[in-house]
Amino acid sequence: MLETASHDPRLVGLGETQAEPCTLVIFGGGGDLAKRKLLPAVYNLALDGVLPKNFAVLGFGRRDLSDTQYRSFACEGIDQFSRQALDAKHWSDYEQSLFFLQGDFDDAKAFAALKTRLTEIDSARGVPGNRVFYFSIPPALIETCITQLKAAGLIRPPGDSQHFSRVIVEKPIGRDLESARRINATLAQVLDERQIFRIDHYLGKETVQNILVMRFGNSILEPLWNQKYIDHVQITVAEAEGVGTRAGYYEQAGALRDMVQNHILQLLSLTAMEPPWAITSDIVRDNKLAVLNCLRPVEDCTQCVVRAQYAAGKYQDNDVPGYRREENVEPDSTTETYVAIKTFVDNWRWAGVPFYLRTGKRLAKRASEITVQFKDVPPILFNLDPKNPIEPNMLTLRIQPDEGFSLRVATKMPGTKVRLRPVKMDFQYDTAFEDQSPEAYERLLLDVMAGDATLFMRRDEVEASWTWITNILQAWENNGTRWLPEYVGGSWGPVEADRLIEADGRKWHTRS
Repeated sequence: MLETASHDPRLVGLGETQAEPCTLVIFGGGGDLAKRKLLPAVYNLALDGVLPKNFAVLGFGRRDLSDTQYRSFACEGIDQFSRQALDAKHWSDYEQSLFFLQGDFDDAKAFAALKTRLTEIDSARGVPGNRVFYFSIPPALIETCITQLKAAGLIRPPGDSQHFSRVIVEKPIGRDLESARRINATLAQVLDERQIFRIDHYLGKETVQNILVMRFGNSILEPLWNQKYIDHVQITVAEAEGVGTRAGYYEQAGALRDMVQNHILQLLSLTAMEPPWAITSDIVRDNKLAVLNCLRPVEDCTQCVVRAQYAAGKYQDNDVPGYRREENVEPDSTTETYVAIKTFVDNWRWAGVPFYLRTGKRLAKRASEITVQFKDVPPILFNLDPKNPIEPNMLTLRIQPDEGFSLRVATKMPGTKVRLRPVKMDFQYDTAFEDQSPEAYERLLLDVMAGDATLFMRRDEVEASWTWITNILQAWENNGTRWLPEYVGGSWGPVEADRLIEADGRKWHTRS
């Protein structure tokens, strides 16, 4: 029990998360994200008994849906995508908390109607006026919606002791440093930073949260977590699917903006950060920011960055087209579907340790993981033969799809002869614990309702990551490349990425 958490600041963030009564307003509530992720997430929180009774969800968007139709829409999404099966008894209770209001995001009358509807819901559901606004909308609409909310009197000041207003903003926060600063400035005109929750669903995954526990809850690891013992770190976010229906968005984004700027740099920050003295939002985010500020600027993309596009290949035994043959993709597109980067964290802990980052679409399989490779043992005793060196120790944290971690160590094979063989000690969440791991959006939505911003990006984090990324984007623009290297769809990426890491005498670690 951690009942002293309120008295000892070091224990804040280690107790059970308690959601406060509120109404969750989903802008774009009739869209794909709401159906596949948000509504099932709230349903699972209700099933788990962690939501207060005085709680409601109001979808707001351009679709013409009645409350009854919206409940059917939510039911379909939950039936298809929920972690826990749709249960008739629980559903009959849960659906009474779901509502929908049609309206345009730039219509002041629609926001006046939103205010009236929220007052009605407060009365019917016993909600004390607390609001969480989820912006499941394109970035271009953020300024419009936040301005309309303010004008309608729907944003409470952060010091209001009776009611709170919180806003969740989906990635991407901008498409470069200038646009990110502009969006952040718009939010800051209306909201205090404590009211803004910039969401990255990767940070809600169990293994990502477990990085801090792995590092700072085990005395055998932290003394080794530095340049004295670690040879290098690899972070991989691989997707087996192509761009699909997201081609229009992806043409404007590309792999660097879509995955590296947020997901991968957040994983890097958690992997490399210094020990926080408390698990509170600002302390953890201060330490993550310090890592981003220490990232070595990319000065020569030709030496440490590879970008490429997938060509025709196979996906689930079916022939699939190359990226430039996908619908809504320009035939001469230079948008990257794969990027690999070699970088360094220039501080005392990580001096000289390379971090290899890679992400791509239409790769061999869906796999996200962090691999920490330790330095070789000295070339004596069991490591004398240069032709058959001992494979180094390696810790791999699997983020998806099979969350867990493994540790590779050397051991003697049975028999009279001394023969060494690497073995893997493996841990998987789904077999080690009876309880199902909550989905990422479940944890993150619950944290917003509780006012805990630890797993959300702060303004300075977002801008620090864009500062580093924009340097690469500008170098690409100045380069004027007209065609990118290609890799076969269903492979592990381009040969150029293999050359990037093999030039240092290393190789990519991939799951079989």
